[in-house]
Amino acid sequence: MSVMQQNLSVEPKSKKRKIDSEINNSSSSTNCDHFFVRYGICCNCRSNVERHRGRSFDYLVDGLQLSDIAVTVTKRVTTQITCFNDKKLHLVLDLDHTLLHTVMISNLTKEETYLIEEEDSREDLRRLNGGYSSEFLIKLRPFVHEFLKEANKMFSMYVYTMGDRDYAMNVLNLIDPEKVYFGDRVITRNESPYIKTLDLVLADECGVVIVDDTPHVWPDHKRNLLEITKYNYFSDKTRHDVKYTKSYAEEKRDESRNDGSLANVLKVIKQVYEGFFSGGVEKDLDIDSKDVRLLLHDARRPKFYC
Repeated sequence: MSVMQQNLSVEPKSKKRKIDSEINNSSSSTNCDHFFVRYGICCNCRSNVERHRGRSFDYLVDGLQLSDIAVTVTKRVTTQITCFNDKKLHLVLDLDHTLLHTVMISNLTKEETYLIEEEDSREDLRRLNGGYSSEFLIKLRPFVHEFLKEANKMFSMYVYTMGDRDYAMNVLNLIDPEKVYFGDRVITRNESPYIKTLDLVLADECGVVIVDDTPHVWPDHKRNLLEITKYNYFSDKTRHDVKYTKSYAEEKRDESRNDGSLANVLKVIKQVYEGFFSGGVEKDLDIDSKDVRLLLHDARRPKFYC
């Protein structure tokens, strides 16, 4: 058989296999729900997927996008694994005015400028200028290290801030340099510019506690929220609606470490944690029979001021 005859006999079969392959790929792509997508390509069927079809989770894995169904399933599975295997719930923490207070150095009052000289000798005070046109001074809230250490025993923790990612990473280099507490679970205004939402937290809402000083940024999740008193260490020159009072910095004092807001919040979340796991949590238990929102409601009666 000549080469030409061989080609003529093989070509139809080759084309047929190619067409069958394209039909199968097209069919699998059509039937695929595109649960997990990365860089616009479905991890299952390998087809291109429009970004608006799912929710982005770039903060966890670069380029990751999950469908609505995948988000729901992942939230449930993550919560069950965390509860049953690690005996932990989930805690979402704000940064500014919750764990610390940041001020532009140029906005320090005359009575506060002494802090610039003390920055090198104090562990709770840090200067930040990396990548910024202005220098900032960061003051950690009293009890913050103890709070994080104790909370980490009970919760898998997220940071959720309206600050940008560069700022958040610089701050976390101070309070969690080894990523012991938060890992890559850091949500910023880059991912959520207008409001805060548990849609971006991969855990079921029944197992998530939020600690934040600003309730209105959580319009859909107030039942999960434990409001903490706003931490203002430096003076606030921008506020003209209230009578001026000296700041902690000006008075050279600070919020109580052992009886301050973070210490009180720790007591409440520990109470919620113990209530959730009271009686034990078995692997065949419906996770919906336990709910931190009910426990937080009880913790607020009588009103608990944090």
